[in-house]
Amino acid sequence: MKKGELVFIPFPGVGHIVSSLEMAKHLVAQDHRLSISILIIKMPGFDPPNKSHMQSLLGSITANSIKFIELSEAHTVDSTSPTLVQFIDSFLENRKPHVRNAVKNLTDSFSSEPDSPTLAGFVIDMLCTAMIDVAEEFRVPSYMFFTSGAGFLRLIYHLETLSSDQNKDITEYKVEPDAELVVPGFVNPVPAKVIPDEVLNKVSCPLILSHFRNMRKTKGFLVNTFVELESAMIDSLTKDNLIPPIPPIYPVGPIINPNSNQGQKETNIVTWLDSQPPSSVVFLCFGSRGSFSGEQVKEIAMGLERSGVRFLWSVRKQPQKGQSTKPEDYADFNEVLPEGFLDRTAEIGKVIGWAPQVTVLAHSSVGGFVSHCGWNSILESLWYGVPMATWPLYAEQQINAFKLVKEFRLAVEIKLDYRRGFNISGDVVVVKAEEIEVGIRKVMESDNDIRKRVKEMSEKGRETLMEGGSSYSSLCRFINDVIHNIP
Repeated sequence: MKKGELVFIPFPGVGHIVSSLEMAKHLVAQDHRLSISILIIKMPGFDPPNKSHMQSLLGSITANSIKFIELSEAHTVDSTSPTLVQFIDSFLENRKPHVRNAVKNLTDSFSSEPDSPTLAGFVIDMLCTAMIDVAEEFRVPSYMFFTSGAGFLRLIYHLETLSSDQNKDITEYKVEPDAELVVPGFVNPVPAKVIPDEVLNKVSCPLILSHFRNMRKTKGFLVNTFVELESAMIDSLTKDNLIPPIPPIYPVGPIINPNSNQGQKETNIVTWLDSQPPSSVVFLCFGSRGSFSGEQVKEIAMGLERSGVRFLWSVRKQPQKGQSTKPEDYADFNEVLPEGFLDRTAEIGKVIGWAPQVTVLAHSSVGGFVSHCGWNSILESLWYGVPMATWPLYAEQQINAFKLVKEFRLAVEIKLDYRRGFNISGDVVVVKAEEIEVGIRKVMESDNDIRKRVKEMSEKGRETLMEGGSSYSSLCRFINDVIHNIP
């Protein structure tokens, strides 16, 4: 019997690593011929979860088939890169020898073990395309794990085609924010203002488009989405006669981790949620890197107070320049909140630092989610049937927000094009309390159509992972292709 070992190489960010781990669990649970090694790369500013925490997420069924290999930390780091994309690109390029050594040690161990698997290929994060070269050195196929949705993949394909075939300078859209693009797979024209910042940057844009061209060298794309959510975008990628062609697409989502170990902080939060009426609480949380200026925090506070809605709000302190890229918890919320806010809202609200997002979204008292629209957060919110109000911050979150509001009608808009306090032209933007209040009131309406559609999509998302569902079938197809392609 053929047995294959896949090497997963996730981007060092927490969301990417956890998604890769969940993807690995789905694969080995579905087919006992597969085993997986996940390489953990440590990168400055992107702290991965510790090994013991990741081990705790495995579960008894998959623990024997998945292992973690931690690569040594880089002793020298080039911090002179003018953009984050350049820094990531340079850093990962320099880590290729370490990945090569780790995989060689792994394959050497196979030769000394009876009934050992054969190296079947690499599953590479969408930001780690440099590692395709390493897979080629080992003469095995590589597969792409695309941790965002099919809509973002379709947009990048379209932009790369405009650049390559029509010599379009994509970065010109930064000075044409009112421009709109007709993108195949999208019902509505896509505003230039929701294209990711990095794609509009003259330095990072060529790198991003070259990454996408490299992705086309792979044997296929595992995409964390499902047909019932992004049918038109998936059809455009799989059924249109694309030139140049794109590798096979395997929609295998929603890949989330619905389990959470409660610590003391979580227990206190859950106890408070237990005391609230069903679907009465709006949850505000902006991801592991989400934070705002003091001025913006005050506007959020005023919007919440005026809405009169019960709330659970994760407030994080902005990192100091040059010291960290991750926000921290406040020692005292009074240093940033309006005077008397905590006292005035004590009966209806709770302000917290770090938030156990999945635990909160799963709670019956939560009826709305003000979100930064990270793809993992979107899938988690849909899984638990919680409607969203969009407030994107960075990366591809603006296009995610656009899809939710305009394409899928699964969310209400607070903002679609917000970018860490600036608009596309670089002007400082502060979202006012009035806009926030309106968005919160809309998302918390008990009988609106969006709430009904989110509940329906929640059911479809769960069904698609069951035997016979579209994502289940897609995963089976991927596994068969992996086994078939074993050297």
